[in-house]
Amino acid sequence: MTLTDTNDTALAPLDFAVTKNLAAASPAAREEILANPGFGQKFTDHMVDICWSAGGGWHRPRVQPYGPISLDPAASVLHYGQEIFEGLKAYRWADGSIRTFRPDRNAARLRASARRLALPELPTEYFVQSLRELIAVDGDWVPSAPETSLYLRPFMFAKEAFLGVRAAKKVAYYVIASPAGAYFHGGIAPVKIWLETEFSRAGNGGLGAAKTGGNYAASLLPHEKAAAHGCAQELYLDAAEGRYIEELGGMNVVFVRRDGSLLVPDSDSILPSITRDSVLTVARDLGHEAEIRQVAIDEWREGVDSGEIVEAFACGTAAVITPIGQLIGEEYTIGDPDAPAGALTMEIRQVLTDIQYGRREDTHGWMLRLDD
Repeated sequence: MTLTDTNDTALAPLDFAVTKNLAAASPAAREEILANPGFGQKFTDHMVDICWSAGGGWHRPRVQPYGPISLDPAASVLHYGQEIFEGLKAYRWADGSIRTFRPDRNAARLRASARRLALPELPTEYFVQSLRELIAVDGDWVPSAPETSLYLRPFMFAKEAFLGVRAAKKVAYYVIASPAGAYFHGGIAPVKIWLETEFSRAGNGGLGAAKTGGNYAASLLPHEKAAAHGCAQELYLDAAEGRYIEELGGMNVVFVRRDGSLLVPDSDSILPSITRDSVLTVARDLGHEAEIRQVAIDEWREGVDSGEIVEAFACGTAAVITPIGQLIGEEYTIGDPDAPAGALTMEIRQVLTDIQYGRREDTHGWMLRLDD
């Protein structure tokens, strides 16, 4: 699934109505939350809400107090799962400004997911404006401690009330936000991964390349298996042959070969990762080539045994990059659980996070200011 912007002309901004939350957290309560926010547990005072209908298009944009959403019991999303979402972060720079990382790519991926789920495509201009509008009222929720951020969750779902298998004619788009603490506490350490061979995440032509709830729901049972084996994530193989590496439950996989080049699994069932695309760009900037193709699970095992593959890592929005120390399967184990994180893995992670937090020059124009 390609991530392209189909907008040919600039759109006029939406006229947002703003209703302030009269029960907003006090500055003291907010600072207490920001001191130890965790991830996805606490939420800001407001949310964005935009309606869409087949007859009226995008309309009634507003920022309103964060709170429960009222749905008819026959709302299509509850019966047919027609929904999509995105995830990106807002970062507090040393000068106090608030920036986000490559939001145009998130907007493009949301449209690609919308096409696959027969939902309306939100233009990039409206996507970015929805982030700005939320930051305008909840900017104080962006933490300033090292390696913290405000996680932004745009999502869209079918709200039309009917029973029948067709695309809904009424849709809702929301943005909520949750302060996020440092992903790694006590230093970055390689994680153990479970090799899932019983269940598949997605098949060719399915929903693997769309960021939709059903894609993630399919990973929940295997994730419990992974946790039972002491693993942080599970690795999926292709549905057709059970031979080729796809992705983890919530992240993509990248390998480093002894010549310094990257080997990246490719499949139509893998979610197009903005972090992975950025990793490959940074690696090339550092002088490292990348090969993107199908990668068999045996190639990983044989590569580690021969010394051809010297590092492995997962990448995604939440943790950026997570070193992989060991893959555990029913038949064999790959890697050393006590091995330190790879040098190139950590170098790429450092460059990416330095760009995101404004500690390094953004030569690719990836960062966008949200509070100007």
